[in-house]
Amino acid sequence: MHTLKRLILLFLIIVSLFIGWFIYYINVASYSPSTPYEFSIKPGSNLKDIAEQLNATGILSNAWSFILLSRVMGYESSLKAGDYEITEAIPPLQLLKRITDGTSSQSEIKFTEGWTFRQLRQSLDAHPAIRHDTKELNDKEILRMIGANETIAEGLFFPDTYFFSKNSSDIGILKRAYRGMQSNLISAWKKKDQDLFLKNAYQALILASIVEKETGKEEDRATIAGVFINRLRLGMPLQTDPTVIYGLGEKFNGNLRKIDLLTDHTYNTYTRLGLPPTPISMPGMSSILATLNPAKTDALYFVAKGNGKSHFSNNLVDHNRAVAKYQKR
Repeated sequence: MHTLKRLILLFLIIVSLFIGWFIYYINVASYSPSTPYEFSIKPGSNLKDIAEQLNATGILSNAWSFILLSRVMGYESSLKAGDYEITEAIPPLQLLKRITDGTSSQSEIKFTEGWTFRQLRQSLDAHPAIRHDTKELNDKEILRMIGANETIAEGLFFPDTYFFSKNSSDIGILKRAYRGMQSNLISAWKKKDQDLFLKNAYQALILASIVEKETGKEEDRATIAGVFINRLRLGMPLQTDPTVIYGLGEKFNGNLRKIDLLTDHTYNTYTRLGLPPTPISMPGMSSILATLNPAKTDALYFVAKGNGKSHFSNNLVDHNRAVAKYQKR
């Protein structure tokens, strides 16, 4: 009987100590590796994934106690994906509430597939919740600021929606978008078609940016990529209007003329063979994957049908008929 009482007493002491420690843990700030510190929670991440991620970066002192806290609070299924910023050391309970609030407590900006870097910068500069640290910098200076090795910014940023705390620097947002493109491009390159007629991931990025501008239809992207790969293999010019328009820059007034197609410049794929020197836009993941795994097709031509889709031909005679049908009517 005395032994049982001692065991019960010991159990109560342990429980009391644990409860005391747990209350202390959830209300005392953990060490943060740097301030401000940005981290992302990807869609589909479960509680264990999130806890281990935060523990690995030093935001949490351990993962299991955060998991326990989430389950005790009933928040296990309420954690929201998004990009978060911590500006100071934060207690686990406050951190949990911030993640369950999700994007509602954050601002956001969307970079759209097919945008040029100039359009991206305009969007950043116009956003009222962003601190505009890059507004007076040129593109090369921005690339140095975010740690990029490239000298041309076009196409290097991943189109996505980015969440951030009010008054966050545009440098931080650009850095996330740059790293996002690097990560997605490298990952996709590893899964490319083994017979792909492209030398490196940057060439794939260039071609993907053209595919992005040529169609908005998911089902056509891989075939359009296949047409361009066929042309590159045969040494034919790509003859794609979006590169010419990109090369015209602000001189383009919305009307692409025959003289524009005949006037030579570095982005004129009617007068020059091969790929242009840089991407012409920000390609989305669908265009990147389509470019790296193009459709097996014998088509060499395509023309817009007017409904967003394209008509494909494997010879010039059929192509001219399609142009007459869909474009000249």
